[in-house]
Amino acid sequence: MALKASVTFLAVFVLLLFLFHGCATVKSPPVQSKISPTFRPYNVMGKWYQPLHDAKDFVQVGKASWYGKKFHGRKTANGEIYDMYAISAAHKTLPIGTYVKLHNLHNNKKIVVRINDRGPFVRGRIIDLSYAAAKKIGIVETGTAKVKIVALGVAGESEPKTDKRRTYVPVNYYAGNFTFQVGAFRDRQNAERFREKLAQQYRNAHIITYDGGDAIYYRVRLGECSNLEQAAEYEKYLNDNGFNDAFIVAE
Repeated sequence: MALKASVTFLAVFVLLLFLFHGCATVKSPPVQSKISPTFRPYNVMGKWYQPLHDAKDFVQVGKASWYGKKFHGRKTANGEIYDMYAISAAHKTLPIGTYVKLHNLHNNKKIVVRINDRGPFVRGRIIDLSYAAAKKIGIVETGTAKVKIVALGVAGESEPKTDKRRTYVPVNYYAGNFTFQVGAFRDRQNAERFREKLAQQYRNAHIITYDGGDAIYYRVRLGECSNLEQAAEYEKYLNDNGFNDAFIVAE
C-alpha cells in the first residue's frame, strides 16, 4: 500500500514538474479566435475561398447552373441534407443562410432562394441551384443561364406569426476590413522570413496565428481594403503576379 502511494505521489510530482517547466519556458503565441466552420476559409481543387461575414447590397451578375441526382441525399455545407426537390442554392462565399433574389436575364423569371451549400466550383459560374429552383426559373433544359443575384439578407425572426410575408435582416457585404492571405506555415520562423520579404514590397504584411486544433498555423497576410470590389481587383492583381493561391480575408 505504501509502495502504491509512493508511486502515485511520484507520478503527480513529475506531472507538476513537467507542467511548470512547460509554462516557464514556452510562451504561447496570440491565437486567432475560433470562428464558425461556415466562415472558415476552405480549399477546393487547390483554390482557397473566404466566406464573407457580412453583406449589404450584394449584387452579382454571371452564369447560374444547377445540381441534382448525383448530390441528392448528401449533406450540404451547413449540415442539411440536400433535397433536389426543395428550393435552395449553393454559393462560394455568401454567408450560409443568406436569402438571395435570383433573376434569369434570358426569360425574366425570378425566384428567392436560400444559400445552404458551397459551389459551384466551375470557372465562370456564380451560383448552383437545386433542381426545383432551376425548374422554376427555366434553366433545367439549358443547364445554365445568365442571372443577376441580389442578397436580401438573413431571415428575420421578429415578424408576426400571422404575417406570412417573410422579412429579411440586411447585412453589410461590401464594407469591411479586407486583407489577403498569401501563405500559411506551421513553422513561425518560416512565416516570419516570408513576411519580412513581403514587407519590402507590400504594405501591411503581417502574421495571424491560428489554432487549427491539431496544430498551430501562422497565416501570412498583406494589403488592406475597406471595399469588397477593390479587394476583388487586388486579389486578381496578386494572382496575376505570382500569388496563385492568394485570397481575400475579412478580418
